[in-house]
Amino acid sequence: MSSDEGQEDRLHVLIPYWGPPGLLDATVASVLSQTDPRWRVTIVDDAYPDPTAQETYADHPDPRVEYVRNEVNLGIAGNFERCRTLATGTLAMFLGCDDLLHDDFVATIRRLHAAHPDAEMIQVGVRVIDGAGQPSHGLADRVKALIRPRASSPLVLGGERLAASLLRGNWLYWPSLVFRVDALQQRTFRADLPIILDLALIMDAIVAGNRLVLAPEICFDYRRHDESASSLSLLQGERLADERRYFGEVAATLEARGWSRAARAARTHWTSRLHAVSLLPAAVGSRSRSVTSRVLRHVVA
Repeated sequence: MSSDEGQEDRLHVLIPYWGPPGLLDATVASVLSQTDPRWRVTIVDDAYPDPTAQETYADHPDPRVEYVRNEVNLGIAGNFERCRTLATGTLAMFLGCDDLLHDDFVATIRRLHAAHPDAEMIQVGVRVIDGAGQPSHGLADRVKALIRPRASSPLVLGGERLAASLLRGNWLYWPSLVFRVDALQQRTFRADLPIILDLALIMDAIVAGNRLVLAPEICFDYRRHDESASSLSLLQGERLADERRYFGEVAATLEARGWSRAARAARTHWTSRLHAVSLLPAAVGSRSRSVTSRVLRHVVA
């Protein structure tokens, strides 16, 4: 095998970085510990003010580890797009800078891709952990488990069935998703949807005919931080309004395509509404009329 073929054969792990360097170290360590060595990792530092990551990874002894630093902060959408443009080889992923690969992740992905080479996306089983690395079973993840299609063996999904399922409730775990690079190169991240850019890109892919392999093997740890902090951030931001706008847009696209069931799921977006219901106590507790109104609007819109 030539060196060029070896590069093509590797899983390209892209890490959009912004956050505590200690968590990044654990993430990179989980990549270094893979039983299958056919990977490369690119850390894309979005101008994080702490220089520790640069000092640690800019000249790493493992040649498979690459460090890139943005000259200015690009923000969530901008850094994801930068990562997308850097993806090389056959397969790539956007690993969260606080998430963890199990030792057999690369081996599992390569086996699934070999069995389903025509599928553009792969979703493996995920274990959710909290900020301290302990198993977590919060409401959001219990709902994901309830609505995710059952798969005792790898299941290939696509078309309207997959679109409708994800629009009823997004049961995917974005940082664990692996993409075929040739398909990833055909679309871009939407800068106007920084919080739900993952769902928007995936729906574009599904409408274009891309398919997903859903596998039951658990080989990824997704870190779910304090849900109360996440809820506060959501209340203060524009995520709910962005979600309503996006669901309206994608419903029109799907209706025009003749996917009426998926369009109906987009217009209903019942798990998104239920999430807003769960935010009402925090909204009322904020004593802000505008915050409470924003949440109520999402529940009934």
